[in-house]
Amino acid sequence: MPAPIILFDGVCKLCSAWANFIIEHDAARRFRLCSVQSAAGQRLLAEHNYPTDTFETMLVVDGERRFEKSAAFFVVMHQLGWPWRALCVFQLIPRPLRDWLYDRIALNRYRLFGRYDLCRLPSADHAGRFVDE
Repeated sequence: MPAPIILFDGVCKLCSAWANFIIEHDAARRFRLCSVQSAAGQRLLAEHNYPTDTFETMLVVDGERRFEKSAAFFVVMHQLGWPWRALCVFQLIPRPLRDWLYDRIALNRYRLFGRYDLCRLPSADHAGRFVDE
């Protein structure tokens, strides 16, 4: 079964830091990463009926299942195992409230954390971690 794919905004500094966090802490390589600005990212967004011109959520695609916003975050934390799995206790907070907070950060991410002019390319030691065509 193919690894779940995490789609992220490759020009967002917060989102890129998130991708680096996953690479660092996913030693078992449970996930693959895909920038929404890449050709593969655009194809995956279109396949799952998400807009390709604006992107306001992290998306985890696991076969036919999709997780977005706070649900995507918790899917990743659960799969990364201990100690990250402990963060799943926050799923006790009602999803509308979690997603409202997620949206506040997502909608202001460039202003709060900055953005890159270009989507950064993965380094050679990250071979196989990113989805490409």
